[in-house]
Amino acid sequence: MKRRQSPQQITEGVIWKQLLIFFFPILLGSFFQQMYNTVDTIVVGRFVGRGALAAVGSTTALINLTNGFFIGLSTGATVIISQYFGARDEKSVDKALHTGMTLAVILGLIVMAVGFLAGPYILELIQTPANCMEDATRYAKVYFLGAVASMIYNMGAGILRAMGDSRRPMIFLIVACLVNIVMDLVCVVVLKMGVVGAAVATVFSQVVSAILVLVVLGNLPETYRLSLRKLRLHGSMLPQLLKVGIPAGLQCTTFDLSNMLIQSGINSFGEVTIAAWTAISKTDAIIWMINSAFGMAITTFVGQNFGARRYDRVRRSVWVCLGMSVCSVAVLSAVVLVLREFILGIYIVDPEVIKAGAYIMLWISPFYALFVPVEVFAGAMRGTGYSVVPTVISCICVCAMRVLWVAVIVSRFHTVEMLALAYPVTWALAAITFFIVYLRGKWLKKPAAAMQ
Repeated sequence: MKRRQSPQQITEGVIWKQLLIFFFPILLGSFFQQMYNTVDTIVVGRFVGRGALAAVGSTTALINLTNGFFIGLSTGATVIISQYFGARDEKSVDKALHTGMTLAVILGLIVMAVGFLAGPYILELIQTPANCMEDATRYAKVYFLGAVASMIYNMGAGILRAMGDSRRPMIFLIVACLVNIVMDLVCVVVLKMGVVGAAVATVFSQVVSAILVLVVLGNLPETYRLSLRKLRLHGSMLPQLLKVGIPAGLQCTTFDLSNMLIQSGINSFGEVTIAAWTAISKTDAIIWMINSAFGMAITTFVGQNFGARRYDRVRRSVWVCLGMSVCSVAVLSAVVLVLREFILGIYIVDPEVIKAGAYIMLWISPFYALFVPVEVFAGAMRGTGYSVVPTVISCICVCAMRVLWVAVIVSRFHTVEMLALAYPVTWALAAITFFIVYLRGKWLKKPAAAMQ
C-alpha cells in the first residue's frame, strides 16, 4: 500500500536552506502558471498576428482585476492554516481547510459571472481600441468560464503550501502547462480558432490543475484530508479567513486597478504600443514570479513559526528572504535588460513592435529591485495576520499615486516614457514606506490566530 505523504513542519532547521527548498518549487510553479497566458501570447502573436496579440493583451488588466481580489482572498486560508499547522492544532486545520475550499467554489462562481457579464463593459471603459474589441470580448468570455477551476487550484495549492508542501502544486502546474501548450497548438494552429482557441486551451488546462489538487487533498493523511461531506463555511473559521484574506485581496486589487489605469493609458497610444506592452508584460512576469515566490515562501514560513511562537526565526527569516530576493532580481534584471530585443522577439516578429518594446523597457527594467521590499515585508506581515496595514500602504503608495501620476503627469506630458515611469516611482515610494513600518515592529506583536 502506498504511503500518503504527510505535511511538513518548517519551524526547525537552517532558515536560508528551508526558504530555498520552499521557494524553488513555488518559483517553478509560478513559472508554469505564467506560461498559461505566455503560451497564448506566443501562439497568437506568431500564428494570428499583432492585432490578435493586442486583443489578448488588452484583456490582461480585466483578467487580473477580477481574479486578483479573490485569489488574494484565498491568502487568508493559507495564513490561518499555516498558523494552526505550526501550533499543531489539527481540528482547526480541518475546519480552515474545508471552509477555504468551500469559499473557493463560491468565489469562482462570482468571478465567472462578473467576468462573463461585465467584461465587455469594462473593456470599453479602459478604452480598448475598436479594432481589438471583438476579439478581446470573445477571449475574455471564454477565459472566465474557467474561473471556478482556477479558484479551486489556487486555494488548494495555497493550503498545501501552508502545510509545507510546495512541490506538488509545482508538479500540477507543469502538467497543466504542457496540456495548455498542446491545446494551444491544436486549437489555434490546427483548428484555426484564433483568440477563442487560446482561451479554450487555458480553460482546459485550468480544469486539469484543479482536478489534480483535489485528488491530492482527498488523499492526505486523515487528519488533514479534504472530504466533500465536510465542505461548509464554518462560522468560527470564516471570519478569521476573511480578516486576513480581504485586506490581502484588496492589496491585489489596488495593483490591478492601477494597472488597469495604466492599460487605459497604453491603449491611448495605439496598436503597436499595446502589442509591445503585452510582450513586455510577459517578460516582466519572470521578475514578478521571483518576487511573488519569495513573498509566498516568507508568508508560509512566518505563519508556521508565528503559530509555533518562534519569533526569533520570524525576524531572521525576513532579512534572509529580503537579501536573497534582492540579489536574484538584480541579476535577472540585468540579463533582461541586455537581452530585451531577443526576448521580445520570442513573442512577436514585427520589428516595429520589438523596437517600441525595447525602448519602453529601458524605463522600467533597471528598477525591478525596488519592488522587492514590498513583496517580502507584506508577505511577512500577512503571515502574522497583520494584513490591514500592508493593504493601506499599497492603496496609497501604489494605486492612489499611480492614479495621480497618470491624471497629472501623463495627461500633461503624453509620452510612453512618462507612463512607464509610473512603475519605478510608485515602487520606490511603497518600498520606503514598508521599510519604515517593518522597523517599527508593531506587526509582530499581535497574537497568532491559532492562539486566539
